[in-house]
Amino acid sequence: MKDIAILGSTGSIGTQTLDAAKVLRCNVVGLAADSNVDLVEQQVLEFNVPYVAMENEQAALELSRRLNGKNVIGAVALDRPIVLSGKAGVLEIARLAEANTVVNALSGCAGLVPTVEAVKAGKHVALANKESLVAGGAFVMPFAKEKGVVIMPIDSEHSAIFQCLQGNDISGLNKIHLTASGGPFRTYTPEQLEKVTAADALRHPVWSMGQKITIDSATLMNKGLEVIEAMWLFGVGLNKIEVVVHPQSVVHSMVEFKDGSVLAQLGKPDMRLPILYALSYPNRVENSFSKLNLFEMQSLTFERPRRELFPCLSLAEAAITYGGNMPAVLNAANEAAVGLFLQNKIAFTQIAWLIESAMSAYDILNETSFTLETVVHYSGWAAEWVRNKIKEVVKCSL
Repeated sequence: MKDIAILGSTGSIGTQTLDAAKVLRCNVVGLAADSNVDLVEQQVLEFNVPYVAMENEQAALELSRRLNGKNVIGAVALDRPIVLSGKAGVLEIARLAEANTVVNALSGCAGLVPTVEAVKAGKHVALANKESLVAGGAFVMPFAKEKGVVIMPIDSEHSAIFQCLQGNDISGLNKIHLTASGGPFRTYTPEQLEKVTAADALRHPVWSMGQKITIDSATLMNKGLEVIEAMWLFGVGLNKIEVVVHPQSVVHSMVEFKDGSVLAQLGKPDMRLPILYALSYPNRVENSFSKLNLFEMQSLTFERPRRELFPCLSLAEAAITYGGNMPAVLNAANEAAVGLFLQNKIAFTQIAWLIESAMSAYDILNETSFTLETVVHYSGWAAEWVRNKIKEVVKCSL
């Protein structure tokens, strides 16, 4: 039985991880979330969780008050669940001694340091937080190898690639075909994109995801981040990865070998399946999740991405080519720009413009050192730069 800790337990991936944990009968020893006290309380009591962290300190106090005196079965020598608070509390869950596997389902830049802490503590990591590798892959992957830690992908695309590579020599790989749904605007004209609202962008045609990743899917930034993540996970260069738009989201990715053979992994667009595989690997576990019916498939189509209308994909590729802290700048600038878009402060098309502006500004700095500390520093710098840039634009327009 796996003893797991889940970072980001109230988000889309976190809640679906708990669905998978039921199937596998995992022992959930730790949870970390931001401020959703109601849902965390339910999770703690349903899964008998002895340790929980709330990043929001007021939420931690409220959760502690509610759980006072509610014994958790199996929490040896504990009168009640232990409630931790703040960023420090989240890191305690990431390195929890009782856990052998940490599921990192945190959103955005906030997931990097917890991933490093989990690896440092010798925990295997089931990774849904792509920013950990986008910003810090250059030191996270070698560090994991040094510690004997396995980084298992949870993203459906990377899980598909991982599955297709099983039993095959990586030296025989010719190309990874990384599939993308294309988001809700793949057929839009430039004029239509100018009028897109946050409400429009949050209506993904296939997947049900959190707000930030749904917007990233609409801009194709999500696919750009996944290209960078795939490079670190599978040790391949940018020239070995091709993004393919596949609107049906049935083929989750494909691997092409030197002899011309192409292996694909197919399945329902259900994140519980790659989560289940990540937690059960190398075994496959029977479950009651909905299964793919090939006879219901009308057609499977594939298209080239429209890079001229969705420049975020090319910006991500430019960032990894530049190297150093540039991917961290790209990632943080995107996170800040998406936040502004969700607040209806910028237009959809301004997301890519702000990211490119931040990358250009960083390029002028000629900064060369690359460590966890510089990644964290320049992530903060990029986010602040984006916020200040839009303030300047608004001020100039008055």
